[in-house]
Amino acid sequence: MLQDSQVTANIPAADLDRARRFYADKLGLTPADENPAGLIYKAGGTVFFLYQTEYAGQAGHTIAQFHVTDVGAEVKELQSKGVTFEHYDLPGVTWDGDVATMEGMGNAAWFKDSEDNILCIDDETQ
Repeated sequence: MLQDSQVTANIPAADLDRARRFYADKLGLTPADENPAGLIYKAGGTVFFLYQTEYAGQAGHTIAQFHVTDVGAEVKELQSKGVTFEHYDLPGVTWDGDVATMEGMGNAAWFKDSEDNILCIDDETQ
């Protein structure tokens, strides 16, 4: 059943044009396809769908994660493009600047997109 299915993340945007610019200018992503319902992005063999809705940015939790090799390097690259990072008071987390280290889980950093959605970059090396 579902164990053989692909999963697509759905990311809401209050202003789809503004979100498109953020994902292009800040994250370096361009839509692989678009349709009347929204924009389809491909990254690292996965897919996410960016769609317009008045309910964007209301989740209050991480809605998508980008798995990278080096969180610190990605943070610096994104900062150079104007992305600011969030800090959360989480048990067992130590911070080195904007990079959180979670014992047994590796490193992560969180930021908000133009629509106030919380996104994460993390590593899978630990």
